[in-house]
Amino acid sequence: MDLRQLRYFIAVAAERNFNRASERLNIAQPPLSRAIQQLEAEVGAELLDRASRPLKLTEVGRLFHEQSLQILGRVEDMRAMMKAAVASEKRRFTIGYVSSTIYARLPALIREFRIDMPDVEISLVESGTLEQITALKDGRIDVGFGRIRFDDPAVRRTVLRNETLVAAVPLRSSLALKEGPLSLAEIAAAQVIVYPRAPRPSYADQVISLFHDHGLAPSFYEAGELQIAIGLVAAEEGVSIVPESVRRARTEDVLYKDLIERVTSPIIMSHRLGDTSPGLRQMAQIIARKYEAWGYGVPEGLPIGSDCAMRRT
Repeated sequence: MDLRQLRYFIAVAAERNFNRASERLNIAQPPLSRAIQQLEAEVGAELLDRASRPLKLTEVGRLFHEQSLQILGRVEDMRAMMKAAVASEKRRFTIGYVSSTIYARLPALIREFRIDMPDVEISLVESGTLEQITALKDGRIDVGFGRIRFDDPAVRRTVLRNETLVAAVPLRSSLALKEGPLSLAEIAAAQVIVYPRAPRPSYADQVISLFHDHGLAPSFYEAGELQIAIGLVAAEEGVSIVPESVRRARTEDVLYKDLIERVTSPIIMSHRLGDTSPGLRQMAQIIARKYEAWGYGVPEGLPIGSDCAMRRT
């Protein structure tokens, strides 16, 4: 006997009529009758009293009906349990990022990842570079996107590209009214807002070093994070040096000006050394594919392997 026969029998017992049961099951009556006869032959007894109108169960039929309901109920319970178990073991891919990389095409990469790997659950965690290093080693994230070069023997980093830096200045300031690019010396005459305040070292130290490398010592104010820094610029509290992609924020009362000096900040992808997981490989392939399409050039050293390729078809 099989589960199909048990379902047929339960339907006939419920309808107490072969015609109605066949309509309920969406099958013809002859195959339904044969299935019940085969079931009775295997049991070795009649399950239905066909002489009664409507049909009724025999003594053996009532016992068989009770057991059939229990069996089918157990099967449904097992199916639900297995579905829940599969869902709980759904693959996850956790991405750590510093706030400025959100403007640097990271959302487009994440969208592509969702398309390429729909069965993987993505989690996003905003964290500084040092926090990402610790989280990678602890297994709390799978990949990190930051801007600080930091060596750790357990972590591999890849510079995806060097992003041009620009000045964010108050919209009604003299710096905004000046035509053409600004020099670092012109910016140093104002208070320079750097971010984040902690943890350090961070992008703030990159900016501070940038001025010091050019022999400049402006007054620095440390903001908690990027959006606060931009808000302080809008409030005319100072100026800030930000990645070029932050222009996309379109903040009111802030103007983004090019710099005379060619200065950049790296976008760095970090992951555990020796990690060959499909998720990491797929992210690397997406970066290569999209960077080529955007005209950035494919970064060297991406953890791409043809054996783990999972391109869309």
